[in-house]
Amino acid sequence: MLDSLAPARRHLVLGVLGLVAVALVAVAIVLAIGHRDPRVRPVAQDAQPPVLLVPGYGGSAGDLAVLAAALERSGRTVHIVSLGNHSQGDLHRQADLVERAVRAARDSTGSPSVDLVGYSAGGVVVRVWMADHHGGDVARRIVTLGSPHHGTDVAALAADLGSQVCPLGCRQLATGSALLRSLNRGDETPAGPRWVSIWTRQDKTVVPASSASLRGALDVPVQSVCPGATVSHGTLPSDPAVVEMVLSELGRALPSRPGPGVCTTVSP
Repeated sequence: MLDSLAPARRHLVLGVLGLVAVALVAVAIVLAIGHRDPRVRPVAQDAQPPVLLVPGYGGSAGDLAVLAAALERSGRTVHIVSLGNHSQGDLHRQADLVERAVRAARDSTGSPSVDLVGYSAGGVVVRVWMADHHGGDVARRIVTLGSPHHGTDVAALAADLGSQVCPLGCRQLATGSALLRSLNRGDETPAGPRWVSIWTRQDKTVVPASSASLRGALDVPVQSVCPGATVSHGTLPSDPAVVEMVLSELGRALPSRPGPGVCTTVSP
């Protein structure tokens, strides 16, 4: 085809094709480096820093007791973040409490980094903490458990009933909320930590359940690893298979897809 063109026009076409090739290579390089941010200095991934557990909407320390105990038995230092009277309030205020807990954990242990596990709305709060408090230089791993990263229709329905039924924190978890639009605009997993999202396809609180999937994270629907698992939203932080998954993802090795060995405690 090019042979039929005049020499000058052929050189022009070849030049344009060369520029296109260079542009495609540049795009490939950008995609390859992913969401690296030169302003962020990721912490050592082979460390075992203190673990902060963040409860869900209106939740308490008791919701995370089983997971906390398992982490402590594995030798980890664990802190459950207390959200107090703010557990149904502004997620930015909850993120401030996470920041306070992060600083306290680092001061008490001398660790330069922390791991964070956010259950349900707690996973969204951890993402707000990352955005509000520049957590990329501090967080080593972030694991979310059944978190409505893209909203839940349950909160959207509750929001229609008014602020007395659905306070600010509830409204911020509704599908399409301003807070979630801001968090999900661009990079859902900012540079610094390794991200893992564990969720159950049987979730009736996070609707649709796939809202818990987080672009850029290691995505682990429980049933993709343990097909026979029956795990509700409320049992995520205490289910034996899920607990084993969390322990593995917070180990020294880089996060990877769990093997079927974590399913040995799942009832047939």
